[in-house]
Amino acid sequence: MELSLEESLRLTVAALMQATGESQRSIAAVLGLTQTQVSRRQSGAVSWSLRDVDVLAGHYGIGGPDLLSGPTRACESLPADRRRSAKAETSRSTKAETRGAVR
Repeated sequence: MELSLEESLRLTVAALMQATGESQRSIAAVLGLTQTQVSRRQSGAVSWSLRDVDVLAGHYGIGGPDLLSGPTRACESLPADRRRSAKAETSRSTKAETRGAVR
């Protein structure tokens, strides 16, 4: 059984949040919504809008069609600097540099 576009989008948003380490609260801020409104979209109680898709695609640095193509395609399209591992690596480097400067 194939997923509906709505279900696929919910899975895609969850995968992108996982890949980037973002929370529903941070996504809500990007969209100008509350965390509860994002939660309702993610649970399927409310549908994601085309405006939401445009804003999310821009936020993640991917195309709208990539966002709508499912979690695998969206995560493959995610720029390296938006991935959690890239951010964690940058954070570790910055902390190490700061410690080195303090000594």
